[in-house]
Amino acid sequence: MSDIQQVPAVLLLEDGTVFHGKSAGKIGTTGGEICFNTGMTGYQEIFTDPSYFGQMMVMTNAHIGNYGIKRTEAESYSIKINGLICKNYTNEYHRPLADMSIQQYFEEEGLVGICEVDTRAIVRHIRSKGAMNCIVSSETTDIEELKRRLAEVPSMDGLELASQVSTKETYTFGDPHAKYKVAVYDYGVKQNILNSFAERGCFLKVFPAKTPLEEVKAWGPDGFFMSNGPGDPAPMDYAVQTAKTILEEDLPLFGICLGHQLLALAVDIPTYKMHHGHRGINHPVKNLKTGRSEITSQNHGFGVHPDALRDNADKVEITHMNLNDDTIEGIQVKGKRAFSVQYHPEACPGPHDARYLFEHFIHLMEN
Repeated sequence: MSDIQQVPAVLLLEDGTVFHGKSAGKIGTTGGEICFNTGMTGYQEIFTDPSYFGQMMVMTNAHIGNYGIKRTEAESYSIKINGLICKNYTNEYHRPLADMSIQQYFEEEGLVGICEVDTRAIVRHIRSKGAMNCIVSSETTDIEELKRRLAEVPSMDGLELASQVSTKETYTFGDPHAKYKVAVYDYGVKQNILNSFAERGCFLKVFPAKTPLEEVKAWGPDGFFMSNGPGDPAPMDYAVQTAKTILEEDLPLFGICLGHQLLALAVDIPTYKMHHGHRGINHPVKNLKTGRSEITSQNHGFGVHPDALRDNADKVEITHMNLNDDTIEGIQVKGKRAFSVQYHPEACPGPHDARYLFEHFIHLMEN
C-alpha cells in the first residue's frame, strides 16, 4: 500500500478476545457494536448507510478499497459506521471514475480502522458468540486501558439512534409536478430509497424523525413512508405512535427495515435483538403470496417476533419469510393500506426481484 503511514493496531472484543493488525484510515481509537457484512461489492454504500450508525463493520470480502471512492455512490452525506475491520486494505485503485483513494476518504471523514486481521476467524467468533461491543485502536495497544474504554461503549440493546441520524431540517426531493406526494419519515433514510420513489413519479418531502403527524399531513401527502435506520426500535415511542395514528386513519403506509419493525410495534407485535443480525446482499426471501423467492439486501440487528405475529394472525398477515432462518421479512396489516418489509428493495441485488414493492405502494395511493 503506497502513501499510507501504518502503525500497529489492536481489536478488542467485549468477551476479551484480541486481534492484532495494522492501522487503516485515521490514527485513533473507536468503539461500537461489532457486525459483519458478506457483500462482495458496495463497501462505500455500506460505510455511508445510516442504519450502521454506532457499529464497527467487519467486511468479509478480502479486498477493501480496490476500486476507490466515488462520492455519488454514497447513501448519505457522510460515513456512518464507527470503524472498519478488514483483511486487505488497498489504497491503490484503477477505476477512472473514482474520485479518491479509500485512505484519503477515511482521513477526510476521520474514520479509524484496522486491517491485516483474520476476518474469517472474527466472523466465525461473532456467529458463535453473538453480537457484542468492541474497540479498535491504533493509538495504544495497552489492553487494560482499552478494556476501560470499551466498558464505556453503550449497548445497542435499548439504544435509540434514529433521531441522531435523521435530517434536522425538512427538505424536498424529486419533481414538484410529479403525480404522487410521499411524506418520508427520516429515521436514517438511504439515498437510493428516495431515488426509487422519484423514479416512479413521486415527489418527496423528508421530515425529521420526531415531526408531529399533523404537521406532516398539512403538506397533503398521498402516502407515508417510514424509513430504515439504526438502533433499537423499542424505545422509539414517538415513531410507534405516529404509525398507530396513520393506521387508525387508514392512510397508505410503507415501511422498510426499521420502518418494518415500527409498523409491527404499532400493532403491538414486539421486536427482539437478534443473535448476530443479517447483513449482506444475497439473502434469500420467500414471498408467501406468490411463492417466489427474492435475492435481497439486508442490514438489521433486530427482528419482529414471529410467535407474537402468529398469535395475532387475525390482524397481521406474514407476507415474506427468510429462507435461511425463517425470520419475518414482511407483513401486511389486515384491513389497512399498510405493509412493510425487513429487507432493502431499493438495493436491487436480484436485481429486480423486489422492485414491485414500490409499485404496490403507488397502487395503494392510487386507490
